[in-house]
Amino acid sequence: MPDFNMRPDKNPMPAQDPNVRNKNFKEVTLGYTVEQAMDEAKRCLNCKTRPCQAHCPVQINIPEFIAEIVNGDFEAAYKIITESSSLPAVCGRVCPQESQCEMKCTRGVKGESVAIGRLERFVADYHNQHSTEKPVVPAPNGHKVAVIGSGPSGLACASDLAKKGYKVNIYEALHTEGGVLAYGIPEFRLPKAIVKKEVEGLKDMGVEIDTDVIIGKTITIDELFDEFGFESVFIGSGAGLPRFMNIPGESLNGVYSANEFLTRINLMKAYLDESTTPIMHPKKAVIVGGGNVAMDAARSAKRLGADVTIVYRRSMEELPARKEEVEHAMEEGIKFELLNNPVEIVGEDGWVKAVKCQAMELGEPDASGRRSPVEIEGKFNEFEADCFIVSIGTSPNPLIKNTTAGLEVTKRGGLVADENGATTREGVFAGGDAVTGAATVIKAMGAGKVAAKAIDEYIQNKAN
Repeated sequence: MPDFNMRPDKNPMPAQDPNVRNKNFKEVTLGYTVEQAMDEAKRCLNCKTRPCQAHCPVQINIPEFIAEIVNGDFEAAYKIITESSSLPAVCGRVCPQESQCEMKCTRGVKGESVAIGRLERFVADYHNQHSTEKPVVPAPNGHKVAVIGSGPSGLACASDLAKKGYKVNIYEALHTEGGVLAYGIPEFRLPKAIVKKEVEGLKDMGVEIDTDVIIGKTITIDELFDEFGFESVFIGSGAGLPRFMNIPGESLNGVYSANEFLTRINLMKAYLDESTTPIMHPKKAVIVGGGNVAMDAARSAKRLGADVTIVYRRSMEELPARKEEVEHAMEEGIKFELLNNPVEIVGEDGWVKAVKCQAMELGEPDASGRRSPVEIEGKFNEFEADCFIVSIGTSPNPLIKNTTAGLEVTKRGGLVADENGATTREGVFAGGDAVTGAATVIKAMGAGKVAAKAIDEYIQNKAN
């Protein structure tokens, strides 16, 4: 009989003490040891139906890679993961496994699911620490594809095309590769050395990445086809245009979009004493929003020394952020003022002084069963603040759409694309946040992989 571990709960993830980590930007979670990983892997029942794999957006062969951990062959486990995923060290850290693969894990029926994400991270970290082997560069097939954006969808698309022998050039608008992985997710959740290592693996496969290139301004999509000779273009430019609330006081000093606040911290290292990029070190910060980006902004402000409050117009049950991120935020001393919706930023001498919020309550369920927040007439709450950070979502930048004929967009600004990523212009494909608006890293990667397959079929059909 197999040596299963029938323990009902996961091996705990080692982590920094909350009162230590909320004052530094070092990674919060420390990763499994070899012994912890092998013990956790033995909790997998190796189900024949593979419900976990069916709910992975990139279809990682989860039972097989976990079985190799049980065998102690971590490199074999890594090879299995990278057959489907080009960013295992990233996904092992930031992918919402609890709502995807782990949610369908059989062990979760009568206890906690297998810690699939933690095991993926362990395997990727072990490989990065111990392997010096370079990836095999496929023989060139004579075709060229341009990829716009070096975020998760662009990297996944480029990786799959490079494996098929395509000459791939990635064009990145910022000065650093990684897209949202570099500018959006804090160091304490995703160390930038990890992102760099994953990107270097792509470069070793022959993918070229040009930074400081703004498609639609530096180069147009028409020029990529006509002057550079690319046969297809994939748009994975993300959704970096922040939304604001359009309430009084948003022009005051001390008001940030979460996008700007996190970019200054993550990409420009504004938290370091030697950084030349200014960032406010608030005393009292209020963040509006309930997603992962709101948690990242709140936890970053805490590390800058602020007393931090998150306001959100729904209740804890509706909070969209990952459970782990909410728990970490609470452990680090961040306060949650739920059922509050900002209606005014109160100023003094041009600076934020307080945030006035409309008190809310949850109404009757709608047809989908979700209870919408409704105002409690005449009831308001005010929170003292010198910094207000808006984290209510982002949308795609319209530059590419405005400079490219034939591309249709939705009302929210996302590119119109079919299930294979094909846009309304021939030869142009798109995926990730540029199509859907802000979503998860792993869903963006899944879209990049789907588009890579469609691009290959498109080019090969034209060639024949």
